[in-house]
Amino acid sequence: MTHPAFFGSVRAVTLYDPLAELLGASEGGLLEYGFTDAVKLAGHSCPTVAGAYLMTLKALTALYGKDIPVRGNIRVSFRDDQSSGVTGVIANVVSQITGAAGEGGFKGLAGKYKRNGLLSFNADIGGMIRYERTDRAGAVETDFHPERVLSDRNMSALLQGLLSQTDQPGDRAAFASMWQERVRRILIDYCDDPALVTLKQR
Repeated sequence: MTHPAFFGSVRAVTLYDPLAELLGASEGGLLEYGFTDAVKLAGHSCPTVAGAYLMTLKALTALYGKDIPVRGNIRVSFRDDQSSGVTGVIANVVSQITGAAGEGGFKGLAGKYKRNGLLSFNADIGGMIRYERTDRAGAVETDFHPERVLSDRNMSALLQGLLSQTDQPGDRAAFASMWQERVRRILIDYCDDPALVTLKQR
């Protein structure tokens, strides 16, 4: 399976998952998630998936500092409904990394390691997403501003041609290259731009 080369250069996030340690899924309970994992979950690479990944990466850094985040100890709330726009797509990526799940998630063992009930929607919050530690005080709200990274001006016309099947030879490859170049810039060139992913401590 081949992916764009820049996937491997995107900053990864390492978490400690006590359930993974208990069940022997990983040595020491450490799990590493990279952008490729998010792409496999979503089935595609786009600014929305990139934004979900970056917001989670930035939020966990803000909540834990230099400590390793604890997967399953993070409550996540979305301002919008799950069916609104791309909220559901973002939620899938956030859930994959944090372990937070809705009512259908893992219900735990003897009252421990629960993941269900940690993911909710239609929350009364100012940001797009609120990440909150369950083991101590600490919460952060995030917003993503993809308009900070403009797409190639030729991309829209190429996409219209592809969708209407009036494209010319080479258009598909050109469009895919332009599309992924914008994703690359979001994740690599603008990764530390404070205006791309905004954070507010709560």
